[in-house]
Amino acid sequence: MLFSYGFRPFFLGAALWAISAMSLWIAALAGHFELGGSYGAHAWHAHEMLFGFASAVLAGFLLTAVPNWTGRLPVSGWPLAGLFALWLAGRAALLAPDAIGVPAAAAIDSLFLPALLLICAREVIAGRKWKDLKVLGGLLALSLANACFHVAVITGDHAHVAMRLGISAYVALVTIVGGRILPSFTRNWLNRFGRTDFPVPYNRFDTLTILAGIAALGSWTLLPEHPATALTGLAAALLHFIRLGRWRGWATWPEQLLVILHLAYAFVPLGFAAIGFAALGFVEEHSVMHVLTVGAIASMMLAVMTRASRGHTGHALSASRPTIASYAAILLAAVLRPLAEVLPEAATALYAVSGGLWILAFALFCLEYGPILVRKRRTLR
Repeated sequence: MLFSYGFRPFFLGAALWAISAMSLWIAALAGHFELGGSYGAHAWHAHEMLFGFASAVLAGFLLTAVPNWTGRLPVSGWPLAGLFALWLAGRAALLAPDAIGVPAAAAIDSLFLPALLLICAREVIAGRKWKDLKVLGGLLALSLANACFHVAVITGDHAHVAMRLGISAYVALVTIVGGRILPSFTRNWLNRFGRTDFPVPYNRFDTLTILAGIAALGSWTLLPEHPATALTGLAAALLHFIRLGRWRGWATWPEQLLVILHLAYAFVPLGFAAIGFAALGFVEEHSVMHVLTVGAIASMMLAVMTRASRGHTGHALSASRPTIASYAAILLAAVLRPLAEVLPEAATALYAVSGGLWILAFALFCLEYGPILVRKRRTLR
C-alpha cells in the first residue's frame, strides 16, 4: 500500500529525514560527533535540507499532482519503490561519504532529481499538458543546482551560488503551483458556505508577478549584492504581497488547513523583501536563506503534505489539533531561525529552539499521518 501513490512513501520519508537530519545537525553543533565526514558538516546540513528533505516532498507532490493534471495513471508499485530507493541511496551515501569517496557519494545522490524530471516529463508530454512544462523547468534548475553544489564541495569552492539557485527554483515553484492551488482551494471552501467573495482568478497580473519574482531570484542567485537585486527584490515583494491579498486568505480563518497555505505564502513577499534589503546591506545572506527555506518552502511543504495526505486518502479536509500544532511549530521556527544572524549573542539558543521546533513539526506529522500513509485505505484522485 505504501507504494500505491507517490505521496505515501515520499511524504513519510521526507518527514522522517527532516527529523533525523536536524537531530544529527543539532548534535553535531553541540560537538558530540563529526557530521558528513570530508564533505563537511555545514555543507552536509545545507545539502540535506535543500536537496534531501525538500526534494522528497517535491517528488511526493509531483507524483501525485501530475497524474491529476494529465489524466494518466500514477507511477506506482516497483517503479515507485525503485525511485524511492534511489532517494534513500543518496541519503545513505552522503551520510557516510568517505566510505565510498565523496565523488562517488555525490554521483549517487545526483541521480534522483534527473530521474524524477524524466518521469514527470514523460507524463506531461504524453498527456500534452504543455502549460505544465514550466514546472519541469523548476526540476531542471534543481537538478543543475544539486550537481553544482557537489562540484563546489569537491573542488573546495563556496556552494553559495548553487544554494541560491536551488532555493530560487523551489520558491519559483511555490509561486507557480501556489497560484493554482491557493485560489482554487479557497474558492471551493467559500463556495461550500454559499459565499461569493471569491479570490481573483488568475490573470495577467499573476503572470507579471511570477515573472518579476523569477527576475528577482535570478538576480539574487548571480548578483546578491547588486543594486538591481535590491530593486527587483523589493518590486517582487510588493507584487507578491498584493497577489496574496487578492486570494482573500483571511476569509478562510475558520479552517486552518487552508489558512496555513496563505500564511506560508506570506513568506514569499517577506523573502523577496529580505533579498532587497540584503542587497542594500541591511540583512545577512543567511537570514535571507532561512526566511525562504524554513518560511516559504518548508512551511508550504508541510501545508501541502497534510492537505494532500488527508485529501487523497478519503479523510476530512479539516485540520486536527496535532496538525495545527505542527503548523504553529514550523511557523515559529521560520520566524526565529533568521534572527540568529541578527542577534548573534543569542544565536546558540535560537539554533536550538528553532531546530527543536522543526523536529516537533515533523514529528507531529509522522505521529498523525504516518498511519494514514502506510495503512490500506482507498486513495482518491
